[in-house]
Amino acid sequence: MLFENVALLNVSAVDAPHRIASRAIMARLRPTMDRLGIHLDLLGAVAGIHARRFWDRDVLPSDAAALAGRKALQLAGVPGEALGVLINTSVCRDWIEPSTAAIAHAKLGLPPSCLNFDVGNACLAFLTGMEIVGNMIERGQVAYGMVVDGESSRFITEQTVRRLLQPGTDLAALQANFASLTLGSGAAAAILGRRQDHPDAPRFVGAVNQAATQHHGLCQGQPDQMITNSGELLVRGVELAQQTWASAEAELGWKPERIDRFCMHQVSGVHTRRLSDALRIDHNRIPIIFPEFGNIGPASVPMVLARALEEGAVEKGNRIGLLGIGSGLNCTMAEIQW
Repeated sequence: MLFENVALLNVSAVDAPHRIASRAIMARLRPTMDRLGIHLDLLGAVAGIHARRFWDRDVLPSDAAALAGRKALQLAGVPGEALGVLINTSVCRDWIEPSTAAIAHAKLGLPPSCLNFDVGNACLAFLTGMEIVGNMIERGQVAYGMVVDGESSRFITEQTVRRLLQPGTDLAALQANFASLTLGSGAAAAILGRRQDHPDAPRFVGAVNQAATQHHGLCQGQPDQMITNSGELLVRGVELAQQTWASAEAELGWKPERIDRFCMHQVSGVHTRRLSDALRIDHNRIPIIFPEFGNIGPASVPMVLARALEEGAVEKGNRIGLLGIGSGLNCTMAEIQW
């Protein structure tokens, strides 16, 4: 889908306040690791993740989403009353119902006329939310829309550590649960509007999508546990990304050398290197946050972009590729022209 009249007015990120070192997590798991004869720092040395962030225990996903949303509104200079739609895209939810979007809507004090709902698409949901808002703006349904995401990994990390400390934990259980220990916390928000009203704002060009849903069983998550076949997921995810890249070449005119920055959903060092090599992307064009923040799910891509902007790594005229792979499997690649 290509857009003509969609602008990205702001993308903002909020870091969770508590830094949790990977070495501290691995130290807690030492009884199991010693029993299994594993003496390698799996999180740091293998995954390349040296830390992640936790929120305070009483912070809900809607609280985190509202923090990022409030920041985005302020920096974009858009009043909340102007929003026509709010989409929450977090994997983490306050409740099964009501929607986390409804709670964030209330915390942000948005008007009754602002449509609000959750979108679930695993780690791709933020990009999916941007596409939905873009379509609504393009067809004239709304003038402004916001996408928010608040992720909290404290509960699943603590539950996974407890599970892996059980005497019956074997190597297969460790491998299946390991990805849960790479998860991080954070929040992000983006505000989109009409280019006709904001001609100098970055343009949301559009996005392409591909699915390989025959692999839906490779990563399955609950609030307290995520079971992953990491090796197979990596192989099938890279295959799907290569197929999606072909669509991006055809519809968005992508070539590795034509895109100035690639803001990727970052799972680990292994995944980031394998994906960039398969797509022939220069590693220097990929802003990296996973060593300090881990895998932040749907918040990952907007948080990478927000940090790149804060660090001055994006300049006027740059083409920015947003891309990720989510369990399902699904893959999205989108472009912002600065």
